[in-house]
Amino acid sequence: MSSSPGPPPPPRRGRSHPPSLIRLAERLIRDERLLARGDVVLCACSGGPDSTALLHVLAMLRRRIGHEVVAHGVDHGLRPEAAAELAIARDLAERLGVPYSSTRVDVAPGANLQARARAARFAALAAASAARGARAIATGHTADDRAETVLLRLLRGAGPRGLAVLPPRAPLWTDAAGAAPGAGEPGSAAAGVELIRPLLLARRADVLAHLSRHRLAFAEDPSNGDPRFTRVRVRRELLPLLQDLSPAIVEHLCALSDMLAAGRDRRAGGDPAVLDGGEPLSMPLGRAQRLAIERARKLGRPLRVLVRGGGEIALGFPEESSVLIEDRSERRGA
Repeated sequence: MSSSPGPPPPPRRGRSHPPSLIRLAERLIRDERLLARGDVVLCACSGGPDSTALLHVLAMLRRRIGHEVVAHGVDHGLRPEAAAELAIARDLAERLGVPYSSTRVDVAPGANLQARARAARFAALAAASAARGARAIATGHTADDRAETVLLRLLRGAGPRGLAVLPPRAPLWTDAAGAAPGAGEPGSAAAGVELIRPLLLARRADVLAHLSRHRLAFAEDPSNGDPRFTRVRVRRELLPLLQDLSPAIVEHLCALSDMLAAGRDRRAGGDPAVLDGGEPLSMPLGRAQRLAIERARKLGRPLRVLVRGGGEIALGFPEESSVLIEDRSERRGA
């Protein structure tokens, strides 16, 4: 049921000294403004590896960021082992000085079991966050989870809107009955509560390395290895095959989701990149350049971008639009 982490996995290809999980989470929290000083964040805990690492990381970052952490576990009543798994999360929370609570829900077996369990879990987390005065609910999704979700949506025929999955932050939606299907699904936003994913810059290997480094015990849910679930087959069969063909496929899929989300947000009311004077910013930009511009836009920071032919443009972001500050392309080409 539960296990202690073994030896750390080998470092990922292309990195001699990868950043720690704490550093990756802190970078995303600050860049995306997921948490601010004085915020209360509720960490969703299951006792599994991702949520165990997330709880530990959020607790370690309290001094640097100034937030408060509370933890909450949900027992769906589907497996007798769940209570012991949640006990692992409770014990870690106690060692870290994090208030812990749990909820037992009843999810009857039957069709759409995972979807119904997910809705019940988010409803319980929403209620717990309201009771604790939490502004955000944090989940332990990683870059691997996001890549798997993109592939699952592709297999189901999703379009661009459906592929913009698992963003770093999103409103927590509730339906008319008060259940919480999750971020981005139809319903009305739960008052003032966001769903945040601080580990999205990390790979599953980073999580396992963190657990090993800090000697954190965790539990393994046997359903995560059950091939009857499509996500398990995507994780164990499809994604490894794609990684053999393209070692950076996880990063590529996450970048695709980011770009589709950015385009959706602009169409929903944001302005496209424009030159000073109101003309569209239209020039050949690569994926890395577009992502850098979107990141600078979120942070409101000026940015210099190298363009084809050795040129350089400088961009600013007043009032969430993009303006050209300087264009050195012609000067360099002269």
